[in-house]
Amino acid sequence: MRVLHGVLTVFYLATVGCGPTMNEPALPDAEAVRSHLDALVRDSKTPGIQYLVVAPEHTVFEYDGGWADIAGRRPMNAATTMMAYSMSKTITAAAMLQLVEAQKVNLDTPIDRSIDSHPYGAGVTVRQLLSHTSGIPNPIPLAWVHPAARHATFDERAALATVLREHPKLSSAPGAKYGYSNIGYWLLGPIIEKASGESFPSYVSDHVLRPLGITPEELGYVVPDNGTSAKGYLEKYSWMNLLKWFLIDKTLVGGYEGRWLHIHDHYLNGPAFGGLVGTARGFGKFLQDQLRPHSTLFNDTTRQLFNTPVQTNGGTEIPMTLGWHIGTLNGARFLYKEGGGGGFHCMMRVYPSSKTATIVMTNATGFDVRGFLDSADPRFLSTSNGRH
Repeated sequence: MRVLHGVLTVFYLATVGCGPTMNEPALPDAEAVRSHLDALVRDSKTPGIQYLVVAPEHTVFEYDGGWADIAGRRPMNAATTMMAYSMSKTITAAAMLQLVEAQKVNLDTPIDRSIDSHPYGAGVTVRQLLSHTSGIPNPIPLAWVHPAARHATFDERAALATVLREHPKLSSAPGAKYGYSNIGYWLLGPIIEKASGESFPSYVSDHVLRPLGITPEELGYVVPDNGTSAKGYLEKYSWMNLLKWFLIDKTLVGGYEGRWLHIHDHYLNGPAFGGLVGTARGFGKFLQDQLRPHSTLFNDTTRQLFNTPVQTNGGTEIPMTLGWHIGTLNGARFLYKEGGGGGFHCMMRVYPSSKTATIVMTNATGFDVRGFLDSADPRFLSTSNGRH
C-alpha cells in the first residue's frame, strides 16, 4: 500500500546493530553508516531496522539492529520479518510479466477478458494496471485490512467486489495520465490466477520467489506466529497517533511500549497490492537477480520491458515502468518501490549504472525511508562492485 503525502499517508502509506556478514567487503564509510544506524535506533527514530546493500553476486553491506519487540526485549535480526506493503507491487508486476512472456496474458488485452466483473469499462488494459495509467481511482485504503485472527476465513473476492462497488468511476481516461491505484494492482491478482490456474500467493511463491532461492521464511504472504516477525509501531508523539481512532480499525490498536504504540498483526485484503511479509535478505535476492546480466525470472526482452519508462497515450513519458517507479540521486537514475502502512515502512532501490541495489525495512510507520537511503546509499554506489 503506497505511502501518500501528508498526515493520512504517513500511516498508509539495549541491543543495537550487528557485526559484518561473512561475505561483506570492508568499504570506505561503512562504519560511518553503521554508526548512523546505531544512532537511529538509540535515539528512537525507529524501534528496529534492516538495511542491506547488494551487488549481483555478493552482499556489500548489511545491518540489523534495534528491537523487533520492545516490550518483549526481542532484538531485530536478519531473520526478523516485517510487512512490505506496497513494495509487494513490484513482485506482483514480475509475476505478471512472466505470464506475458509465456503468452498467457497480453499486455494490451482489456482486463474484462480476465475479470468476471468490474465497473471500469472495456478500455482498461493490463499494461495500464502495471504502469498506474488505468485511470482507476485510488481511495485511501486504510480500511482494506483485517486482523490476523480472521485471515483463515477472510473472503478476498467479496472484499474486492465491495471496493469496486463503492468506487465504480474512473478518475481519468485509460492511458491518459499517471495516477497511482491500489485497486489497479489488486485487480492484477485475479488476472494472474486465471492465467496461471493457481492462487496468487502460490503462483508468486512457486514461480518468482522459489527460483531465486528465497525461502518462505525470508519472503511470503504469511505473517509468522512463531516469534520471528517484528511488531509494528506508531510513534506516540505524532499526528497519526492523535488521529488513529478516525483512521484505523480499533481492534488493530495495541498498547504503548515506551514512546511507541503497538499495531496488532494484520493482513491486507488484497495480497497483490501489498501482501508480502519478509526480510531485507529475501528482497535482496530478488534485487540481485535484477542486477545480473541475465535474469532467472524472465528473458532479456522481458527484463528490458520491466525496466523501461512508459508513456501515456499522448506520448508523454512518466517516471514509471511496468512495475518500478523511477528516481534520481546525485544524477544517477534508479528504480524503486516504497511501502508503508500500519506499523512498518520500507523502500528498495536498484541503481543500474552502479550495479548496486539497496533496501531498508523498519517497524515504524513514520520513519523517513527515502531520506535515509538518499543519505546512506551514495557511500556504496561507487565501490560496490569491488572488494576493498
